Amino acid sequence: MESLLNQLSSMTVVVADTGDLEAIRKFHPRDATTNPSLILAAAQIPAYQSLIDQALTTSREMLGASASSTSVVKEALDELCVVFGKEILKLIPGRVSTEVDARLSYDTDATIAKARKIIAKYNQDGISNDRVLIKIASTWEGIKAAEVLEKENINCNLTLLFNFYQAVACAEAGVTLISPFVGRILDWYKSATGRDSYPATEDPGVVSVTKIFNYFKSNGYKTEVMGASFRNIEEITELAGCDLLTISPKLLQQLNETYSELPIKLNAQKPLVIEETIHLDQTSFELMMAGDKMATEKLDEGISGFSKAIDKLENQLNERLELIEGGIALTL
Repeated sequence: MESLLNQLSSMTVVVADTGDLEAIRKFHPRDATTNPSLILAAAQIPAYQSLIDQALTTSREMLGASASSTSVVKEALDELCVVFGKEILKLIPGRVSTEVDARLSYDTDATIAKARKIIAKYNQDGISNDRVLIKIASTWEGIKAAEVLEKENINCNLTLLFNFYQAVACAEAGVTLISPFVGRILDWYKSATGRDSYPATEDPGVVSVTKIFNYFKSNGYKTEVMGASFRNIEEITELAGCDLLTISPKLLQQLNETYSELPIKLNAQKPLVIEETIHLDQTSFELMMAGDKMATEKLDEGISGFSKAIDKLENQLNERLELIEGGIALTL
């Protein structure tokens, strides 16, 4: 019998949810995703210090000697995300997801500008748009930004997605892919109800993604569904057959070491038909979000958490820049 990971890979695109290049080498995923927290974690690994220095040096050269340290660090933040993305693309055949600054999540125009800047950096190194997904938070402003970007052939991954209405708005906007957060939904319900656990079939995150998947397939939406943010392998196996699943190295390892039969649970050719069609404008979207305490709280929490990770990464980049330009040896 094959491992769960091998069986899963035969029915679902397995994506590595990490900025750790060694983990990507180990598991050979087709795609990979990053976010500010993952980039921050990867930046702590001594082996990747050269990538940080490369981002800072490139940014200084780009802006010139007279540019302020603050300007260089802000430029280096974008550069670093792309530098990691380019390294990841050397190891995978598919796409890497690179995230727009979460602090721009409620600013459509700024999100569009940042996404164009990120994709231009990839293009400058000969990487085509079809190998990059721009990650944007699933706020109404973010979804509207993605709608514009998709028309420019800039493919988007709408992240921090916690409910059905966010998903529908993304599909109507024509985004390439959505990332519903399974484990964070479970976290909220466990805290709200006091329950220690849920059976996989009743897991609120699993139930949410299952409904989204079946709705998309029933209505002919092309938007891909990529389950994300898993807490255990049972959540993952219950979504076998989903378009994509992005999985942390720890859970990839567990799947690789577990041997049992894995039946398909979601089938794009034979979805559970959901006979309803929903159209959302900004007013109805915001009304639906206001009525969903879990989605509202988790979206705000996610944006806040990613923003804090960016703040921390900027501080580290500033400290590193001072070391480099102060002539101190380039060691941690």
